[in-house]
Amino acid sequence: MQLLNTENKRNSPLPLLAVGTFGLHILTLLLLVFHRSMLQQLDRQLTPQTLVQLVDGRTITVDPQPNLERQPEAIRRFVGESMSLMLTWSQQQPPTQIWEITSQLVADDLKQKLKSEITNLNPDSQFENVNRGAENVLVIQKISQPTKIGDGKWKVEMLANQLVFSGYDRLGKSISFNKQILVRAIDEPATSLPNAALPSHFAAYRLGEARLEIYNVCEIQDKNCSGNLNQALP
Repeated sequence: MQLLNTENKRNSPLPLLAVGTFGLHILTLLLLVFHRSMLQQLDRQLTPQTLVQLVDGRTITVDPQPNLERQPEAIRRFVGESMSLMLTWSQQQPPTQIWEITSQLVADDLKQKLKSEITNLNPDSQFENVNRGAENVLVIQKISQPTKIGDGKWKVEMLANQLVFSGYDRLGKSISFNKQILVRAIDEPATSLPNAALPSHFAAYRLGEARLEIYNVCEIQDKNCSGNLNQALP
């Protein structure tokens, strides 16, 4: 009787089945590890790091960022330099010419409202015809850190004054220009260079490389400043 039981155990396929199942699990695990390694290598190939050279000559590698991401300092610089360029003019650089160049940095549905605001900023000045010796300069006191208000959208507060000089008033006068400025990321640079480019064209083109645009401007005290232009400039 014991011999029969021993022969049954020897002829039972269960031990072989257990060993085979265990081996299959090990093989599956190895395949999963291999596939994960291959996917990681493929991911690194599709999203390679970028070599960046710093101003001091050092080089670093950085991970690529999503298209809608911008660094806070890049946003602040874009706003400050764009508004300074837009609101600084003279007889050599008349406001109509400056507006034609810098309006490329402004969303299409905001252009008319913003131009009206700039034109009416100083009723005594002639936007279409600047007198000899007249100058307007935007002086920025502060630009806040950007506040993210959506995917690829930020709001900054700018405290500034436009200084207006004329041929007979070299002391000038100061006009407050404190605004909330909304910017958003865009896919392609909005600026382009004409054949006979002026320095202002190159300045606007350089700013456009940030792939940002101004899409709303509100008064500094406006608590409901948003992308709705009905709540934009008066």
